[in-house]
Amino acid sequence: MNKKSRGIGRFSTLIIILFVLGLYYVVGQMAVKQQSYTYEDFINSVEEGKIESVVIEQNKAVPTGRLELVLENGNSKYVNVSDVNEAQRILKEAGIKDIEILGVRQESVFLTSILPTIIMVGVLIFLFMMMNRPTGANAKAMNFGRNRAKMINPADKQITFSNVAGLHEEKEELEEIVDFLKSPKKYIQVGARIPKGVLLVGPPGTGKTLLAKAVAGEAGVPFFTISGSDFVEMFVGVGASRVRDLFEDAKKNSPCIVFIDEIDAVARRRGTGLGGGHDEREQTLNQLLVEMDGFGVNEGIIVMAATNRVDILDPAILRPGRFDRKVSVGRPDVKGRKEILAVHAKGKPLGDDVDLQQVAQTTAGFTGADLENLLNEAAILAAKEERVYIQQQDIQRSFVKVGIGAEKKSKVVSDKEKRITAYHEAGHAILFHVLPDVGPVYSVSIIPTGAGAAGYTMPLPEKDELFNTRGQMLQDITVSLGGRVAEELVLDDITTGASQDIKQATAMAKSMVTKFGMSEELGLINYDNDSEEVFVGRDFGHTSRGYGEEVASKIDREVKRIIDECYKDAKRIIMEHENVLEACANLLLEKEKITGEEFEALFYE
Repeated sequence: MNKKSRGIGRFSTLIIILFVLGLYYVVGQMAVKQQSYTYEDFINSVEEGKIESVVIEQNKAVPTGRLELVLENGNSKYVNVSDVNEAQRILKEAGIKDIEILGVRQESVFLTSILPTIIMVGVLIFLFMMMNRPTGANAKAMNFGRNRAKMINPADKQITFSNVAGLHEEKEELEEIVDFLKSPKKYIQVGARIPKGVLLVGPPGTGKTLLAKAVAGEAGVPFFTISGSDFVEMFVGVGASRVRDLFEDAKKNSPCIVFIDEIDAVARRRGTGLGGGHDEREQTLNQLLVEMDGFGVNEGIIVMAATNRVDILDPAILRPGRFDRKVSVGRPDVKGRKEILAVHAKGKPLGDDVDLQQVAQTTAGFTGADLENLLNEAAILAAKEERVYIQQQDIQRSFVKVGIGAEKKSKVVSDKEKRITAYHEAGHAILFHVLPDVGPVYSVSIIPTGAGAAGYTMPLPEKDELFNTRGQMLQDITVSLGGRVAEELVLDDITTGASQDIKQATAMAKSMVTKFGMSEELGLINYDNDSEEVFVGRDFGHTSRGYGEEVASKIDREVKRIIDECYKDAKRIIMEHENVLEACANLLLEKEKITGEEFEALFYE
């Protein structure tokens, strides 16, 4: 109901109340007017001969009663008398013969005065409550303890495993859950206990929520979905009440699935941070722990949850009997990305030049959500150009827009800055081409992007890597320093354009020394403190580093040594290909953007 409809309803209710009050007032005034004819007026009318006829009503057991007088002008008057017999004598002495005496009546005070008053008060209270009935935010305020889960019925349009691509192993793990929901008896007969909870763990956008919906769709059972933040309120006890209410609804609709998205909002480690041990979030978690371990085997309620921060969850919720099983949902590989692209390409007309295999190769590290967004941006670009199909160039442009930022071709850039950017990107591109483990060049551009970069060099990885080698990481650092090396060789000066490259190179070198044990001097010891950052769910006492000043000095020396060696290699390689550096820079100044094929052709001129 919108605000306009509520306003009309309240106005109508107010009109009804005013009408009832007015009617009550009119009836009261009529009664007052009827009773304004007194006994003295009756005597005067009798003496003056104004009375034509009389109807006498006498009460039971007492001589009192009421006279209905019809005057000569046709008006009727009513008068109460204390002695009906005396009034009858007065009328007969006055010669009035048209006298009718009705049967004796029993007067009920309750029916005549109390009951109408009660009815009127009841009507007014009802109308007042209807007018002030809470709506919108006020109605929500009256239902703090109710859960906010959305229930999806099996009859609704469901997502199944056919809608999920690139997650073969994950679907196989969840097929057991589907089979149990379809036929739980065969598991119970052999004494098997199906996992009560399944925790989906993985980076954002990898399809955790989609998998949970697919399980519900395959099993054909009700699906309750709620976010972890929906449980927590500023009022103490509300979250625990919502948890109880959610599981009560689930038991009424079992077998079913309860899916809690972003469960880390309510299931963080207890007893740490600023909240102490008695805040609202921890009470909500305690109730959740009780509910998950409290229902029996046959009730058919399976709790599924998703998070990308499993490291901060409370250990009690991860134990067997609650979340028995953890399913890791990672980023898809090349094959998975191609399958995901094929799913999202349905309903989108593709041109003959679209190569989904090449798109899958280019988008290393993309999640399912990223790939869906990529094709959606490509469709938007095609529609803007009044085309009814998507071309490969649309996907390439949307890839730059999604991955790096929209190109700002209208931005005014001086010739000097263009020249600096051209040599900078040419330095990166040469190293990408020469070094064997960092992938060939896909495109090079000196067009500014929305991310604040003056240009970019995009590689095309030939295959996905499960892990990095020491040699590959050193080559990555060397490529990052290529832009600064090119600036020094050509311009005899340096700019701030390489600041982000230097930051990335330093972070990688530091990780090699402190996290991955790739330093000969420091050996196979982890000196990394990033996992002990302060946030809600960790203690404040874990902020100090776990090594002394001598080790810190060694770390600094090792990081500098790695950077210096990679810088020397980058300088040596670029000086060996100085002719390609000049040719690439000139081509970029001419065309602003070149493809990988155009760049590779420079090495054979």
